[in-house]
Amino acid sequence: MTQDAWAIIESMSTIADKSTMSETREGVILARDPATGAMLGEVQATPPERIDEVVAGVAKVQPLWALLRVVDRARYMRRMAQAIVDEFDTLQEEIAREQGRPRTEVATLELLAAIDALNWIAQEGAEVLGDRRVRTRRAPAVGKRTRIAYEPYGTIAVIGAGSAPFAQPLGQIAGALLAGNGVVFKPARRACLAGEAIAKVLARAGLPEGLVALARAVARECVSREKEVTVELGGKDAMLVLADADLAKAVDGALWAGCAGAGQARGAVERVYVERAVAEPFVQRLVSGARALLVGNPGAHGPASPANPASPANPDGLVSRGAQVGPLASQRRREHVTELVDEAVAQGAELRCGGPIDAPQGCSGAFYAPAVVTGARQEMRLMREPLDGPVLAVVEVDSVEQAITLANDCEYGLGASVWTADRYRGTRIARELEVGMVWLNDHLPGPTLTRGPWGAAAGSGLGKTLGETGLRACAQEKLIAWSPPGLRGLWWGPYDETTARAAGAVARLRSTREGDRGRAWRQGGPALVRVGARMLGRGVPR
Repeated sequence: MTQDAWAIIESMSTIADKSTMSETREGVILARDPATGAMLGEVQATPPERIDEVVAGVAKVQPLWALLRVVDRARYMRRMAQAIVDEFDTLQEEIAREQGRPRTEVATLELLAAIDALNWIAQEGAEVLGDRRVRTRRAPAVGKRTRIAYEPYGTIAVIGAGSAPFAQPLGQIAGALLAGNGVVFKPARRACLAGEAIAKVLARAGLPEGLVALARAVARECVSREKEVTVELGGKDAMLVLADADLAKAVDGALWAGCAGAGQARGAVERVYVERAVAEPFVQRLVSGARALLVGNPGAHGPASPANPASPANPDGLVSRGAQVGPLASQRRREHVTELVDEAVAQGAELRCGGPIDAPQGCSGAFYAPAVVTGARQEMRLMREPLDGPVLAVVEVDSVEQAITLANDCEYGLGASVWTADRYRGTRIARELEVGMVWLNDHLPGPTLTRGPWGAAAGSGLGKTLGETGLRACAQEKLIAWSPPGLRGLWWGPYDETTARAAGAVARLRSTREGDRGRAWRQGGPALVRVGARMLGRGVPR
């Protein structure tokens, strides 16, 4: 990975890092609590001119790491998983505060997911990245053995996202390491302390010093087209609710997947297409459920008090306890969400509940209550642009075909879900959805679910991460073929009429017509025998 390769990824991460609660001052990134604005810590930024030095340092260590067997590298992944177990409570507290998320959400979506990912990589990764045999036809390849081997690229860059600060980048780092690579890791600016937590996990696992480097670089613009890159540009996930769906479960699923991480989680639901027969009861339940979600500071403790009284965000006066939805990453992000919703309402949509609210007492963050919007049209920006907030736009449809068409009418094809009692029908619909992932009667079960690939279709990105596909993306396939030393190639020259007749006979032997195959043996049999003899070193013309 050269400086040019790093630069293009830096320019991509600039987009993801805009409008966060972090600041960069005099070479230092300051992390703040998104709910209260309180200072949480600081880390040193890496200036662009030092990128080559960082990459070169990793490149020096990587060749020795690559000499280890895959099964030996896998032991380090188990140690990383154990390090998370040992520091579970501390990690949960640190990541939750920096993210402004409920601790239970961090525990399930980040820490448990990371442990699961690392253990799976350790247990199954060696087989995934092990040599695999390539089958060949026996007759023309007597004694030959062909295999596909996986070799490391060298040094791989992993870029963290503020919406997935721990499990996803850690899983990607582990996959790159298992494949024999070194890693340069750049955490998102609003997840710089989560990046430090990842570094501590790697250190506790006893990885060779310098194999993984953190680069908290100051972003800059550049273009490079010479490097392999896997990029997720964003999502606008759709949820299709069929008439036979379990409405209670579908509503719970929509609220979970639409409001996890205050709607900023990767793969969050933003569009819901519901068959008309069940649309009204679905919306009624959805609005009731959205209003019941407690918005506040998930990091606060203790009962309401004069310093922390009841507010519109929490009429029962329990702002400090049990908040299910925390703040957005920044005021600017809240302004963007508000702009899209207000614009849709001005164009005829209806806001059934939710919207921007005042920060609870003692907080200064950007809070946005879960919103349900109905009557939105496909051409509205609300239906076409990623918004990163707890907003569910519900659209009634007359048929499943219409729902599929509308769901596909979006350039951000990350994920989708289908809610139906008919598994076979749901599977058929899933194949028609132009997205990278489809869940049936679930959504966002875990964006770092490691048994399958995580990635987009359409315009949401390039390539896949995680799962077997993600592991193999961290290595280069190499064909290795062996032939016995005493055999010549079947089709080596010099060419003559015998070679031509033999080639024609082989072609006809592969015909689907029985008559062609019989004629091949009758007319080309002698030529095949001669060519076979040449391969064994007999009768080769000089």
